[in-house]
Amino acid sequence: MKIALAQLNYHVGNFESNTAHIIKNIQIARQNGADLIVFAELCLCGYPARDFLEFKEFINQCELSAQQIAAECNDIACIIGLPIPNLKPEGKDLNNSAYFIADGKVQAVVNKALLPNYDIFDEYRYFEPSTEFSCIDFKGKRIALTICEDLWNTIENPLYITRPMDTLIKQNPDVMINIAASPFAYNHDEERIEILKDNAKRYNLPLFYVNHVGAQTELIFDGGSLVFDKAGNLVDELPYFEEALTYYTLEDNGSITLNQPTTIKAQRDTDIAQINNALVLGIRDYFHKSGFKQAILGLSGGIDSAVVCALAAEALGPENVMAVLLPSKFSSDHSIQDAVDLVANLGCMSETIAIKNVTDEFEKALSPQFKNLPFNIAEENIQSRSRAVLLMAMCNKFGFILLNTSNKSEVAVGYGTLYGDMCGGMSVIGDVYKTQVFELARYINREREIIPENTIVKPPSAELRPGQKDSDSLPEYDVLDKVIAEYIERRRSAREIIELGYDEATVHRTIKLINIAEHKRYQTPPILRVSPKAFGMGRRMPIVGKYLA
Repeated sequence: MKIALAQLNYHVGNFESNTAHIIKNIQIARQNGADLIVFAELCLCGYPARDFLEFKEFINQCELSAQQIAAECNDIACIIGLPIPNLKPEGKDLNNSAYFIADGKVQAVVNKALLPNYDIFDEYRYFEPSTEFSCIDFKGKRIALTICEDLWNTIENPLYITRPMDTLIKQNPDVMINIAASPFAYNHDEERIEILKDNAKRYNLPLFYVNHVGAQTELIFDGGSLVFDKAGNLVDELPYFEEALTYYTLEDNGSITLNQPTTIKAQRDTDIAQINNALVLGIRDYFHKSGFKQAILGLSGGIDSAVVCALAAEALGPENVMAVLLPSKFSSDHSIQDAVDLVANLGCMSETIAIKNVTDEFEKALSPQFKNLPFNIAEENIQSRSRAVLLMAMCNKFGFILLNTSNKSEVAVGYGTLYGDMCGGMSVIGDVYKTQVFELARYINREREIIPENTIVKPPSAELRPGQKDSDSLPEYDVLDKVIAEYIERRRSAREIIELGYDEATVHRTIKLINIAEHKRYQTPPILRVSPKAFGMGRRMPIVGKYLA
């Protein structure tokens, strides 16, 4: 049996586009002699559809699209993912389902059993878990079809009380097929490979796995679909961050023959290379799927805005990126020159708007209220908010979307100004630690100098007062980032972090800063997720909570 895997980029709620894309790939696969083509979990509606799933019309449209696809399935079968009504009176209204379509109609329906309800996942909000499992017979082969999480309960600390494959294996299947919507995190590809490899070995069956690729607001899907033989050997690994359509022959003895050269790389991409590629895809899809074309950002001469500008230029083309230099009376000459050099290296659009007169007028207007009190954070924030007002004015006038340039270290400890440098339509590096931003800059410069060397080597500074450095207000980033990661990503307590060897005062101070900044994070733009625990939809904390404050 010849099996095609379609790793595609879908668009949430865009039924016309998703359906046409699926049908096009069915036609191509049929022309290439495929017996079966496999698409990803919830491919018809896109993932995650979230509360769109509460609209009856949305679910009806999924079924209409499925019937359009079924009409194309002559001389080829397909597997598609979609939400369908739960026909049982008990439980949630929907199932997360897969249709097996052949001979122009739906021949079998498989419902997802294990519904993730952690981090970014919220499937039990909408779907009823399945408790019934049956294989599908096709072309002399018996298929054990599962949906994403249904194969993830093999870890040492199982999240669920059942394994669908333990039931399906009793029906003597010849092959496992798993359709998935597995989001990107820089350490997730290795984990995914190990989980699926374990399934192939555990059940002694070949395994075909299909994932989404593309970004849906803050979530990025990296593709990386996989094929394993029954011994758990990796047969093929589809490309990351791009679409692919590949073909395999499942032989009568259970072995797998590739119908094209393997796409397995000799060496895995580094975490930083993956983060770079994910962010470029995230920016590109956010703009294209939202109907936006041009980005704007404030370019300070610092490393954060330089990295975001370079990523945006790669994602959208430099002709679609407007970099605005907004020097204040505290901006150093070398920072202005670094920004000018970056614009020249990228070839993006640029404007310069000095903010001294703007901030002077604000301070003049407030002088009766400020009563000659000494310069402090109030005047610093006036500068940041003045920049935001000017950038947003340009957005309104010309249709730009403002890119936020705050990094994860700053977002964590609240080192930013609400309605100032924290505003924007999208946060590009809000899940990238400051130390990783430096690594990203080096990666961007791997072939030629794009980001000026001086931008990378100079001490980080917001330049909101004379001689200011980030280290005046924060621990050094190489220490700060490690403490943040232990607390946010590994959920360790202050005591546990201190026992790892970190300075007690630094740990307590950092955790307090993180917790008291929660109100700021509630008001930030969507953050592109690249880590196992990002701020945003995957981390839900109370603003007024006292615990660990």
